[in-house]
Amino acid sequence: MIVDERRRVADVLADLTAEQFQRRSLCAKWTVHDVAAHLITYLRFGQAKLYIGIVATAADFDRINVWLTRREARRPSQEIVEVLRRRARSGVTIPRSGFDPVLADLLLHDLDIRVPLGIPRATPEERLWVAFHHLTARPSPGFTMGSRLTGLRVTATDTGWTHGDGAPVRGRAEALLLAIGGRAVAFDELAGDGVPLLRARVTTPPPKAGPLRRLTVPLGVLLNPAPPERRSREATPA
Repeated sequence: MIVDERRRVADVLADLTAEQFQRRSLCAKWTVHDVAAHLITYLRFGQAKLYIGIVATAADFDRINVWLTRREARRPSQEIVEVLRRRARSGVTIPRSGFDPVLADLLLHDLDIRVPLGIPRATPEERLWVAFHHLTARPSPGFTMGSRLTGLRVTATDTGWTHGDGAPVRGRAEALLLAIGGRAVAFDELAGDGVPLLRARVTTPPPKAGPLRRLTVPLGVLLNPAPPERRSREATPA
């Protein structure tokens, strides 16, 4: 699924104009070109780059991604497309987190590109399920979800998938993924008493933890096996 997603995104990017590459994506402060650059950041020596970034930024994953993406974004857009296609079979993952976060990241960034450009797609349901399960069950540290979903029951109206207990948040699977992933543009498509709370948590994130507190998360991931619930192949969709 990951290999196919990378190749498909590369095909979409290959058809974009220079003006489309410079459009604002759904990622704050990133253009479509920047998102494309991010997609190739970890395809080679990915774990080594992550370890270096953890040390250099005291596990500030936002700074790591901005730093590495800025380096790759120096490439011309079509060169980025070719790297993405050429290294599509890369097996690099977040340490001890498996492939689920890689696919979830790809699907979110695919939406970051397609939605502002108005490019439609029928995303395969099993791929959406992997991302939904990963982000709601126990996301890897790079997603910095925190307690975003605490006290909420999220339901994908087009698939029936649910997670959590509390105030309801309902919408299509893609809209839910965008909202859970911090993209405020999706909230107009959601319904339920829990939407204002989720919107507030996304648009006003809590202050960043200090360096020592941040380091405990990646160190815990590195020193302990990944819990089974992180792996979608061991989960059963509704």
